[in-house]
Amino acid sequence: MFARVLSGGVLGVEAYPIEVEVDCCGGIGQMHIVGLPDLAVKESQDRVRAAIRACSLILPAAKKWIINLAPADTRKAGPAYDLPIAAGILASSGLASMENFHRLWMVGELGLNGAVRPVSGILPMAIKCKESGAHSIIVPEANAMEASLVEGLNVYPVAHLKEALVLLDNLGNGVPYTNTVRNTFDKLTAEVGPELNFRDVKGQRSAKRAMEIAAAGRHNLLLVGPPGSGKSMLAERLSTIMPPLSYPEALELTKLYSVAGLLDKANGLITRRPFRSPHHSSSVVGLVGGGRVPRPGEISLSHYGILFLDELTEFSRSHLDNLRQPFESARVTISRNAHTLTFPASFLFVGACNPCPCGYRGDKVKYCSCTPYQADRYWSRLSGPILDRIDMQISVPRLDEEELSCQSGQEASEDIRLRVIKAFEIQRKRNCFGQGSSEQFVFNGRLSHKQMKTVCKLSSASRSLLARAVTQLGLSARAYDRIIRLARTIADLEGHIEITASDIAESIKYRSLARTA
Repeated sequence: MFARVLSGGVLGVEAYPIEVEVDCCGGIGQMHIVGLPDLAVKESQDRVRAAIRACSLILPAAKKWIINLAPADTRKAGPAYDLPIAAGILASSGLASMENFHRLWMVGELGLNGAVRPVSGILPMAIKCKESGAHSIIVPEANAMEASLVEGLNVYPVAHLKEALVLLDNLGNGVPYTNTVRNTFDKLTAEVGPELNFRDVKGQRSAKRAMEIAAAGRHNLLLVGPPGSGKSMLAERLSTIMPPLSYPEALELTKLYSVAGLLDKANGLITRRPFRSPHHSSSVVGLVGGGRVPRPGEISLSHYGILFLDELTEFSRSHLDNLRQPFESARVTISRNAHTLTFPASFLFVGACNPCPCGYRGDKVKYCSCTPYQADRYWSRLSGPILDRIDMQISVPRLDEEELSCQSGQEASEDIRLRVIKAFEIQRKRNCFGQGSSEQFVFNGRLSHKQMKTVCKLSSASRSLLARAVTQLGLSARAYDRIIRLARTIADLEGHIEITASDIAESIKYRSLARTA
């Protein structure tokens, strides 16, 4: 007897439909899985057999089950096929109903006692399930909230194989899971977390101003200063002043974290902009993504959020050079023999480092023990192309006694965030390109050269000032464009329709540190 169960697999961050075909024929009780299964999929036959036995069901003797995972030319990985394989085996043996197989998908890992365990990548599979025309999906109970984020799809959570068999007999035996996260999403994203706030950071007015500009226009940032000056504190609080996530952005982020297996099953939806801070000993695969079964790396997990590289000069130069393409294209492409995968990587980059190996070059209190050669060699770890792609290089000096003893007067994240959101709304009305469904919003820091011609209007005084800066500072064409983009964000924060000379002057100031350090 033949049975066909619908399921799904994940390739990169996108899902694709899989048909689990099961043929029951004469044999000696064997289960044979074909369709490029990996070891975890092959081992499912033992989990499935034990789970069926835990349901007090006895498979017929002298039978053989051939299980094909179609399409057969795509490698299948992970335990998510246990539940559809078990359903297919029971249906082909006449022990389960096949009436609803054409109307729903099934995904889940089975325990030896028949328990249905959660798996990664449920959200992209639920999205693909809806797109394929199916109206229902059976998922592990712990994945129910995640799958229910897809509107118009009936999600049936199960905790045991027995519950799945009851649903297969009649979907009316179960109740679709109802998610209330969408109704409270705007409230969740509008709140600023109480644990981190800019009011905790004393002094550093120039650095805070740079943080505000970076958050408003998505401009990359480098913080340079002696140990203990507050670089990490500033970076950790940057997300508290960024505009809240939109619902489509939250869904895209949730897909990434679901595929990576990092999603909090209790919440089901990412409502905060991510803050990722990998250690300098991280591998290239951990930073960029990839692996035997390609998974998103840190730069993709910081999508729509912040990638913070502390002790930037301790990272391998080859590791940092891998960031050059994502800086420009906001995505990373990983090529393998069988396929090419693209992961999103639209992040706000923040780097932090000391000005020299000992950390005290230019400090007013402690003497620097480094020779000029040591300092130059230290900075040579950052290639010219990487520094050229960083819009702002900010000095974070040591706090003096008066600043350290100050107990009040620090601006809160909520106040800064209001100004950032105001500048964001200005951009959202102006920086939309394309027409109809293809219309796309672009932050100032991501404007293309063509888009800048219509968005970045310069006054005659600002053009003259910028021309002198190109000659005196030896700016590249990329740096020239980045100064204009940065000035556009400064103008938005100040409420200027046209970019003024003061906006250009402040923008140029933020590119001078790397040349003097």
